[in-house]
Amino acid sequence: MIGKCSKILSMHEIVVCMGSSCFSRGNAKSAEIVQKFIQENNLNTDVTVRGCLCESECKNGPNIRIDGKLFSDINPDSLPLLLAHELGIEK
Repeated sequence: MIGKCSKILSMHEIVVCMGSSCFSRGNAKSAEIVQKFIQENNLNTDVTVRGCLCESECKNGPNIRIDGKLFSDINPDSLPLLLAHELGIEK
């Protein structure tokens, strides 16, 4: 008997707002930092990263959502620590 193929879901999801306000406030750099963090910590199969057009929180941006939780006023310098904390990685 052949079973159905099931989609393998990642354990975590990161959504980087790429709306014009968040993008101009630094989320282009934040997206690079997220990708680098995932690669350096071998999380490619555990974390899905995607962009979105707008989180509708422009005045509080730049915004990133990790596992459904919105983080605003993202600072690229502290982003690796936030990622480590939210993804359960000890740093």
